[in-house]
Amino acid sequence: MVFSAAQIAGLVKGVVQGNAQVTVSNVAKIEEAKKGDLAFLANPKYEDFLYNTQASIVLLNNDFVLQSPIQATVIRVGDAYAAFAQLLSTYQKMQEQNLVGVQEPVHIASTASIGDNCFIAAFAYIANKAVIGNNVKLYAGVFVGDNVVIGDDCILHPGVKIYHGCVLGKNVVIHAGTVIGSDGFGFAPQADGTFGKIPQIGNVVIEDNVEIGANTTIDRATMGSTLIKNGTKLDNLIQIAHNVEVGSNTVIAAQAGISGSTKIGNGVMMGGQAGIIGHLQIADGTRINAQSGVIKTIKTPNTAITGTPAFDYSAAVKSQAIARSLPEMEKRIKELEQQLKQLIEIKNNGG
Repeated sequence: MVFSAAQIAGLVKGVVQGNAQVTVSNVAKIEEAKKGDLAFLANPKYEDFLYNTQASIVLLNNDFVLQSPIQATVIRVGDAYAAFAQLLSTYQKMQEQNLVGVQEPVHIASTASIGDNCFIAAFAYIANKAVIGNNVKLYAGVFVGDNVVIGDDCILHPGVKIYHGCVLGKNVVIHAGTVIGSDGFGFAPQADGTFGKIPQIGNVVIEDNVEIGANTTIDRATMGSTLIKNGTKLDNLIQIAHNVEVGSNTVIAAQAGISGSTKIGNGVMMGGQAGIIGHLQIADGTRINAQSGVIKTIKTPNTAITGTPAFDYSAAVKSQAIARSLPEMEKRIKELEQQLKQLIEIKNNGG
C-alpha cells in the first residue's frame, strides 16, 4: 500500500513540512530507513540518525527543534511514538480487512452462530452454540468450545484454545498458543493422602480491548468468573489462576504468575517473573518490580514495591545500599572492638 505525506498527516492529525505529495510504502527504523520508507524520532539518543536518514517521511514531535536541514518530509505531531503506533495499527487493520470467508477443512457446529465479515482459517473448530460476532478473525487451529461468546472485531491467532462457556468482549486480541478457561488448580486433600479434584464449574470473562500474549494461560473459576477487565494488556507466558480479577488498563509482563482469588486493581503495572500469592487485594496503580514476590495485601494506591518478599520500593533500595556496605561496616566494627579492648586493658592496669 502507498500513502502520501498528506494522507498520513490526516490520519494522525499532523502538520506537513515539506513535500506533501511524497509517498511511502513501508516503515523502518530511522537508522535503517531508505527512500520510500516512513520513520519516526521519539528518543533523543537517535537524533544523529535524523540528519542522515534516507527515509522519505519522518514523524517528529511538535516541540522538536531541528539543528540542521534534513532531506525527508516532516510530519509534526504531538507524540511521534504514539502517532507511529497508530499508523501501524491502521496499516495492520487494512491488511486484515481482506481476510474474509471460511477456509477448508474446518468444523462449525450446526448450532453455532457466525457474524458478518468473519475469517475462519483451516483446521479451526467451532463447537455447539458458540456465538461469533462480526469481523472476527480465527486463524488456523483455533478451538472455540461449547457456548463460548466472542465479540465483534476479535482476533484469535493460531492455536488459541477457548474452553466452554467463556466470554470475550469486543476487540480482544489473543496470540498463538494461549489457553482460556482451562481448569483451575483445585484439589482437596483426602484422608488417605491423595488429592481429590474439585470440579471447576465457572468460566473466564474477558472484557473489551484486552490483548493477551502468546502461551498465556487463564484458568476458569471454581464458581463464578475469572475476570480480565477492559483495556488490560497481558504479555507472553503468564499464568492467571482461578477466580482472579485483573482490573482495567493493567499491564503484566512475561512469566508473571497470579494465584487464585487475588484481586488486582486498575492501572497496575507488574514486572516480569513477579508472583502474587492467593486471596490478596492489590490497590489501584500499584507498581510491582520484576521478580518480586507479593505475599500480603497492598492497600495504598500507587505504591511501588520490590523484592522477595516484596516491600516498599524506597525502603528496599535503602536496604540494598546498606547491604552493599556490610563488608566495610564489619571491618569498622572489628577495629572498634579492638580499640575498646585496648581501652579496657589500660583501665584494668590502672592507666
